[in-house]
Amino acid sequence: MTQTSDTSIKENFNLSVLAKDAGIVLGIQFAGIFITYLMEVCLAQWLGKAEYGIYQYVIAWSVLMAIPAGLGLPITTLRFVAEYRVKEAWGLLWGIVQSSWLLTILASLLLGSVTAIGIFFWNDRHPFTYAIPLLIGIGLIPLQALINLQVETARATQDMTLAYGPSKLLWPVMLLLSASLFLEINHTLTENSAIIIAEITLFLVVLFQLSLLWLKLGQEFESAQPIYALKQWLSVALIMSLNHGCFLFLANTDTIMVGSILGSESAGMYAAAVKTARWVSFVYDIINFVAAPSFVILYTQNNKKELQRIVSEVSIWIFWPSVAIALLLIGFSQPILGLFGSEFMPASWQLKILVSGNLFSALCGSVGYLIVMTGHQNKSAIVMVSAVIINVVLNAIAIPLIGGVGAAIATALTTALWSISLAILVIKYVGVNPMVYRKLWQQEPPV
Repeated sequence: MTQTSDTSIKENFNLSVLAKDAGIVLGIQFAGIFITYLMEVCLAQWLGKAEYGIYQYVIAWSVLMAIPAGLGLPITTLRFVAEYRVKEAWGLLWGIVQSSWLLTILASLLLGSVTAIGIFFWNDRHPFTYAIPLLIGIGLIPLQALINLQVETARATQDMTLAYGPSKLLWPVMLLLSASLFLEINHTLTENSAIIIAEITLFLVVLFQLSLLWLKLGQEFESAQPIYALKQWLSVALIMSLNHGCFLFLANTDTIMVGSILGSESAGMYAAAVKTARWVSFVYDIINFVAAPSFVILYTQNNKKELQRIVSEVSIWIFWPSVAIALLLIGFSQPILGLFGSEFMPASWQLKILVSGNLFSALCGSVGYLIVMTGHQNKSAIVMVSAVIINVVLNAIAIPLIGGVGAAIATALTTALWSISLAILVIKYVGVNPMVYRKLWQQEPPV
């Protein structure tokens, strides 16, 4: 390793550099979340509660299906590209970048075909409301999977604008403008037309990001003959897929179960609460997106003292903004939900409960990223699988009894459970304490 490379790596651990990168992502993510939230509000008003519920049901399913379609390669690519940059293993770096994209395409097409056959078969015997929208939404599966992969690949180059700009900014803007134009021309917007518009705009965004990404890779990385360590990558990706899939399953299963058990109108109300509650995780996601590559490199170098310093500082960056956002959402839950329409305001208690669960997760620190990015993904798998099972069981019991509030309680309890469980694993196996209290109450704790 050259001196230049060493200096470059050390700069990544400077908190001012992380803060600068976090500021860039903060700006992009805030603008993206604001535009996305505006888009959701507009779609809810244009579609109405029932059709908006169907639209969100399909989107939630496409997000979930994109996980097995991605084969766990997005996070795997981020981890290994960061490692190969340190080791200057350019052949392996090019190998994982190229093979991950091709494998994602193949897996997505296969999964989409199997899903379509399954929907046709089930609808033929038991016709259901979501059949046609789900068939239309199958096109979102490969697009969601490719976006996930391209975001993580761009993150590996430390280009946060390229990573998040297309999917967080460009896509919601294009979707909002296209939907409003469609509504202006046709004087009506249905759930099916909204799904088609989402697919077309996301397809264009995928192509745009891909062209910029390959240009970036050619400029940043040395040319080398690709080396394919598929057995190693896929063995890691399998567990990565399980962990990441559980995270996303936990984030979407409540909406799907509410829609399946209570119907599309209840799903629409609940989806509005879920979308709003995710503002609490806004800063948490941003900071961890920026800090994750540093976690990998510091742990690889066995620099526990510096890793603890970064983790502790990051926990504070997450803590105060998350608390402030949570208090705002809880205090003004009805007016905020009223933006979707007056019929969404009864979901106020659902929002308050979901906010509490998301806040608890934020206060536990960077547990998910730390356990996965340091190579301990196998140890977290049992926690995440257990959390998914518990979440499904609790939702199945609570939703028929107390409706959307039951789903919110089940999801909040499950979120608290897996957050504290992963925090314990991080302390035990990674050797650092991610909890915010460590920084708040201990000025210079021993490492």
